[in-house]
Amino acid sequence: MPAPGDRDPAGDVPLGQAVKAQLPAEIDDYRDYHWRREGTQQVETAFDAERFIEHVGFAACLTDSRRPGPSLYVAVCGRRDAVLPRNVQKDPEASSTWLLKDDLVKRGKVYYAKLARGKATFLAPRMIPYFHAIWGVRKAEEKTRLSKNARAVLKVLRGEWEMATSDLRDESGVKDRAAFTRAMDELQAAMIVVPSEVYYVPKFTYIWTLGVGKFPDQLLKRVNRETALREIARCFLASAGMTVPGELARVTGLSRSDAGLGNHALVDEGYASRLAPGTYELTNGVGRVARGFQPSVTEDV
Repeated sequence: MPAPGDRDPAGDVPLGQAVKAQLPAEIDDYRDYHWRREGTQQVETAFDAERFIEHVGFAACLTDSRRPGPSLYVAVCGRRDAVLPRNVQKDPEASSTWLLKDDLVKRGKVYYAKLARGKATFLAPRMIPYFHAIWGVRKAEEKTRLSKNARAVLKVLRGEWEMATSDLRDESGVKDRAAFTRAMDELQAAMIVVPSEVYYVPKFTYIWTLGVGKFPDQLLKRVNRETALREIARCFLASAGMTVPGELARVTGLSRSDAGLGNHALVDEGYASRLAPGTYELTNGVGRVARGFQPSVTEDV
């Protein structure tokens, strides 16, 4: 892992408070299985990680049990209560997760970038079109939706296809480190640019490339917004078993209203059942384990 002073351009940021509602034991057990929060299922290899990401559809990289949703770090730990220590540099599980992330980036079989709300996220290829429909910026929209610095970086990268961080910063003219990092964050969130490799010698750096070069079919596929919201909600509910108020929005970066639209669409087609305002459960799969379940929050999302 890089030294403490180094900043991962595709790193995680806090997402706020964890879900306050106490989930039924059956739902926690269901999540343990699907999110690999069990010692018998913990992720150890890049192949394991790819299978995990394909199964859950999307997962955070280095979030812990204090944040909702599937996480590669938690799956590496193989336990429900995994918490990142203050000094992650010396933590073997955090180091293993970091190195697995590097392997996954190089292998290129799953999508990795800093997406909504600055959260480092893995996407299974099947989920890329839906995330792109919500957060992606198409070429015709770049002049109005991207900053001047982001467009300058993108212009260089389109000409060179792949470049290391320092070279890209010099060639684009965005030489201020903070401004360049913001531009790269913007391009990742727009699902235009992704890291393709990581080097530690002679210094820590990412190699950057265009996402469409790695996942052309998925990023060029057109999906309407309603379908995307429904399928993102379906993907989360399939591995979570139940979603409580605000949880889908926290996990994905969707607004609460959009998360609600996605969940309502699942109810309309019979895939989910609405137990209470903002609380949804799989109609089939987990079973009606939450009768009488009372969430601590009542927003209908």
